[in-house]
Order: sequence, then C-alpha cells, then structure tokens
Amino acid sequence: MTAPGMIQEQLPVAMAPWSPGAGPAGLVIIDAVHGFCTAGAGPLAPAAPSPQVSRMIREIDDLARRFTAAGRPLLAFLDTHEPGRPEPPYPPHCERGSGHEELVDELAWLEGEPLATLIRKDCINGFVGAIEPAHPGHGVTHNRVVDWIALNRLRSIVVTGICTDICVLDFVVTMLSARNHGLLSTLRDIVVLEPACATYDLPLETARHLDLPDGAAHPQALTHHLGLYLMASRGAVLASEIQD
Repeated sequence: MTAPGMIQEQLPVAMAPWSPGAGPAGLVIIDAVHGFCTAGAGPLAPAAPSPQVSRMIREIDDLARRFTAAGRPLLAFLDTHEPGRPEPPYPPHCERGSGHEELVDELAWLEGEPLATLIRKDCINGFVGAIEPAHPGHGVTHNRVVDWIALNRLRSIVVTGICTDICVLDFVVTMLSARNHGLLSTLRDIVVLEPACATYDLPLETARHLDLPDGAAHPQALTHHLGLYLMASRGAVLASEIQD
C-alpha cells in the first residue's frame, strides 16, 4: 500500500459536491501570486511547472468568473512583504516591487473587477493580515475580512489557494474559531474546494540533497492531504466541486 493510501485509511478525507444555494456566498482566493505559483519566481516558487498548481489556477479562474457572473463577491489575498522585513522561518519572498507579489497572469483581471476586494498580507494567516488601524495613531483596529463578510451578509465562503497546509489551513481554522466566537454573525459554512488548492513539493531525498534538515521535507501529496484532514476535523466543509 502506498503512503497516501495508508494515510487515507487512518486519516480519511471525504469530499462531495457543494452548492451555495440561494444564500449569499463569497469566494476567497489565497496567495495566487507569482512568488508561490510561477516556476522560478523567487525562492518559494516551484522550481518547475507543477501540475497541482496549474490545476489550482484553472479551477480558481473558472470559479471566480462564475461568481462574478452571478454577482457574488470575491476576496483575494496577495502575500506582500516589505523588503528587509523577515518572516521566519522563510527566506525573503514576495517582496513589494519584485513582481512576485502580484496575481498570476490568469487572475490579473481581478485587479479591475468591481466585485473583487484585494488584501495584501504580510504574514501566513490572512485573518491576522487583514487587521488594520481603524484610525491611524489611535490604537484602534478593524478586520477587513470581518467587514467584508458583514457588508455582504455572507452565509458561506468558498476558500481556495496555496498552500493547503499553511496559509489556507491557518485562514480556515481561524475563521472557524472566529465564527464560533460570534465575530461572524451571518456566516455558517466555510467550504474548502480541494481542486482549487495546492501546496509545494519538497521530498525528503531532495531536502537532503540540498543539505536541508529532514524537518524541511514537504512531500506534496501527503501535506496536501494533511491540510485537508485538519481543516475538515475542525469543521470545514470539503468540496470536490461547486455546483451552481
């Protein structure tokens, strides 16, 4: 039995088609930027084109166009760091002005889409990255994700993007806690569309070849599965497709 099969047996992940129905629904796109998706675009980008990442971009583009055609709102996070400001344990990446922090070409149309809200974040967790001063200099903050959900009175959100087990996972589990805490009064379903998510591939043997510690190993299929499992175990809905 292959390792992914063994993990599915012990940590099962189940997906099914999901439909937003008549309730207000929004689409969240996490970090579909060159620095994570375009081969060779920085230290955290794929070294070569990745079929899983390519599939993710196609799925996001298709769903985003369907949502905008239906008049549903979108929110896209763009990982963006000020040069010289580190984000341990990662090397400098997606620095402002590098071009790596911009949406991939297939999704660049979102920049001019009235239904799309773009948020630049400087940390893994988009919910935290969306905290901004409400009145600069007065110590009062607000959260742009909370505001977006409240403004659109969203009953559900569909989450997509990269990486399944890092930025997507952190955002989803934080949203689940925020919902349960009563911060998101209208929100009921937090849905993760599996084909529209991806993560990076760094097998153990490759990590060792690069003189990296074994803890840097990150086999794509396994870590993608673990991210899905952890989100589902916390209460997220896993979707194989979104039906209109």
